[in-house]
Amino acid sequence: MSSDLVTLVALVGLVVIAAALTSGLFQRMGIPQVALFLALGALVGSPGLELVAFELESPGLGAIAVLSLVLVLFTDAVSLRWSDLKTHLTITALVLGPGTILTAILTAVAAWALLGLSPAAAAILGAVLASTDPVMTRALLHLPNVPDATRYALAIESGLNDVVLLPIVLLATAVLSAGGQLPVNEIATVVGSVFLLGPVLGVLVAVVAVRALEWCRRRAGIRRDFESLYVLGVAFTAYAVAESFHASGFMAAFAAGLTVAVVDVELCDCFHEYGEATSQMLLLLGFVALGTATIWSGLTVIDAPTLGFALVALLGRTLVLQVLLPGRAAGPLARRLIVWFGPRGLSSLLLVLLPVFAGIPVATRLFSVTALVVLISVLVHGAGLSWATWRLRRRAEGAAQSSGLPGVELVPDPELITFDELSRLQEQRLPVTLLDVRRSRSDTRAAGAIPLPPAAPAESAASLALPRNEWLVAYCA
Repeated sequence: MSSDLVTLVALVGLVVIAAALTSGLFQRMGIPQVALFLALGALVGSPGLELVAFELESPGLGAIAVLSLVLVLFTDAVSLRWSDLKTHLTITALVLGPGTILTAILTAVAAWALLGLSPAAAAILGAVLASTDPVMTRALLHLPNVPDATRYALAIESGLNDVVLLPIVLLATAVLSAGGQLPVNEIATVVGSVFLLGPVLGVLVAVVAVRALEWCRRRAGIRRDFESLYVLGVAFTAYAVAESFHASGFMAAFAAGLTVAVVDVELCDCFHEYGEATSQMLLLLGFVALGTATIWSGLTVIDAPTLGFALVALLGRTLVLQVLLPGRAAGPLARRLIVWFGPRGLSSLLLVLLPVFAGIPVATRLFSVTALVVLISVLVHGAGLSWATWRLRRRAEGAAQSSGLPGVELVPDPELITFDELSRLQEQRLPVTLLDVRRSRSDTRAAGAIPLPPAAPAESAASLALPRNEWLVAYCA
């Protein structure tokens, strides 16, 4: 076995172990795990021990980038909940429509004016830097007391704005590949492969896969853990089938995820149990791989025009949403969080790698500028995440104190209780009611636990008239 393969396997194992061990600590402290994994990449890469280094055009980085982007598009599509979409339709339309497009245009104009890029290259930079990072965004969404409007708006933006921006990157890349002049018939071909053939093939793959799964369920049954793997196979198969027909595999992956969300809800629930964790690990692996060498190229392009552009790229979205988002669409806190928290991260780096792999000469510069903006965003938005964690936790503690809940001092974070903290409450003989809201329950459960449906546990708890001045501990693993 080659040393490169051994190193890659070791890196995967290290990412999984580090992510698991630090997940609780980083969530409590409000520090994004992205910072840890960039530092880990620097440690094992060329800035540190030089054990491994993924260069910009290396096949290993290409494979990680493709797999990560496929999973980002697929998982975010399959996670779409139509009931939430209807509830927050105004915010969704503003964030994904004019919010994303105007941010991309503003950033592209700044790239053209400050960096002297061609219109097509500036369009690529505007599109990739209008994409918000799902990894850092999820860190905020898991905090206690985050308003529902914030939770949904940021989740839908980081999840679905890539599909709005991806066609811009693909079309602009095609223009640059043709030397800046793309005939009308070739433009029609590119548009057809991106907007028509790719999505159609993705839908077909998803429909066939779901129907085959339903047939096997009725005939022999399928183990639930293999259903989780199955849905990952649907994502990668949709990408491969579309690419084999010279269509957009990324658009096919998104269309496949959207189709699965529509036709098979049970498969979606199954996916959340395993597939989302798998995609999260792969995204973090992407940060480590980029941290070994390539992302630090952003530090080599620092000058006054580039820093000015980075400022526009990071503040442009805030300015656009500050103007577009009406106060009635969300409460004051929800609106502030939506407007401010738009981190740039792995999604931007994955998108800008597409012209790199297409062999566009200016793509190396585009990647370095994107890397600089991402590094600044990790610092700035990471600090904002820590501040938001502290403020929201203080709000949660204040609410718990004012509720008169007995033993509240034994639990530092009333929204996220550990088994040790639960044991301390029980040792003090304080009133505790256990709830079981797992999607898939085994034959046994905790003694005295009340089973609740995972789709709407709060509503179900309210219908049971559970005590208000008693600890309600929900087990949802």
